[in-house]
Amino acid sequence: MALKVQDQSQEVQAMAQEWPIVEALLGGTAAMRKAGAQFLPKWPNEDPVSYAARLATATLFPALARTISVMSGKPFSKQLTLGDDVPANIVEWCDDADQQGDNLHSFAADLLAEALGYGLCGVLVDYPTVGDAARTRADERALGVRPYLVLIRHHQILGWQTERIGGVTRLTQLRLAETAEVPDGEFGTKCVKRVRVLTPGLFQLWEEPEKKDEEYTLVGGGVTSLPMIPFVPFYGKKKGFMCGVSPLQDLAYLNVKHWQSQSDQDTILHVARVPVLAMIGADEVGADGQGGTQLTVGGSAAVRLPKDGDLKYVEHSGAAIEAGQTSLERLEDQMVTTGAELLVMKPGDQKSATQSNNDAEGNKSDLQRIVESTEDGIDQVLQLMAAWVKLPDGGHISLFKDFGAATLTDASAQLIVTMQQAGLITKETAIREQQRRGMLAADIDPETELAAVEEQGPPLGTLGLQDPNNPGNGDGGNGQ
Repeated sequence: MALKVQDQSQEVQAMAQEWPIVEALLGGTAAMRKAGAQFLPKWPNEDPVSYAARLATATLFPALARTISVMSGKPFSKQLTLGDDVPANIVEWCDDADQQGDNLHSFAADLLAEALGYGLCGVLVDYPTVGDAARTRADERALGVRPYLVLIRHHQILGWQTERIGGVTRLTQLRLAETAEVPDGEFGTKCVKRVRVLTPGLFQLWEEPEKKDEEYTLVGGGVTSLPMIPFVPFYGKKKGFMCGVSPLQDLAYLNVKHWQSQSDQDTILHVARVPVLAMIGADEVGADGQGGTQLTVGGSAAVRLPKDGDLKYVEHSGAAIEAGQTSLERLEDQMVTTGAELLVMKPGDQKSATQSNNDAEGNKSDLQRIVESTEDGIDQVLQLMAAWVKLPDGGHISLFKDFGAATLTDASAQLIVTMQQAGLITKETAIREQQRRGMLAADIDPETELAAVEEQGPPLGTLGLQDPNNPGNGDGGNGQ
């Protein structure tokens, strides 16, 4: 059956099967609750009211979101560097790469986070349509018209067609979902769905009809001055051209398991905190509803029991609570370890004789390889910016990549420190996590240690760098 312009291709449908779990986890507690039984199944014979209450009180431990934030932030902990070969006007444009106030550094950081989370995204290098207002390049420069970047998120990619020429695969068609804001009455606006279809040198705009049973209609289009589609794909874990998966996919499933286990733990804690009053040896209620021991409980009430009767509270032993807490801690440790695997340096296939003589080239972490691929992609983006304005070369960029770890233990310890520095976990939690990994002595008391650090004062060499009452306004150590 032929695809319609708004339909996802089979390749996209296959990748999209993994997207809902990531979208819900990155949406936080509210999104996970909204997903309902999709990620928090009902127990057998569970009362709908009880399930609704359990769902409404469930809370998410944001392991996936924290890990993506930390991992995508590592290569941008130092400023992205533009090479000396980047033309001056492109350098200027990179200060507002998307014409929405984001410089290339911030834009690329968002791009990497999207790739790590979903496995595939891209950048469309667009150029404004100015019509008769500009007839020459000089006119365009006078109007401030120039190429800009559009971040294409995972769900916007609907499908593509390719051809292979000279051993190189290139796009011959690309369909992208987008929305447009159009007037709605005298004062309002509304968003309509559109599909942009790109081919070398041409583009089309298709719009969703008002009636659901009608087809998308062609509402616009035009020609471009480029002989190629100005789109660059970016990957988390590349599976093929325009196909990728998240390198943190396993972490996402562990995070859902933690969501479910945390709900179970909260439920058993609620049950355990409310003891059950048991009355033993009381008269039973007759078939006619009469009889039975009457019970009134209160500080000023007395209870009269039959002979050999007993009245006592039955409380939970607590064994299941302890087992559940241990299980949660193991899950949290698994999640940290799974995320930290991206930082562990691994032997890789050598690409050249020169690289075979360099251990640093052969031993890289998965994150370092992803960042290198991101560098190459951004170089292609710069080249497309240059192509729009007839420049021969767009130049190159460099990202910080010196963050590999020798072992998984080192990587997980590094991840804990980074999370604490980013404000994602407390210092006390960081100390306890390092103790669990054997990086700190088990007999260290976190509260005592933190109190001692506070009493000791700032480290040598940092005095005068910041105003302790206003850390954001330090004098930079220049004494002024």
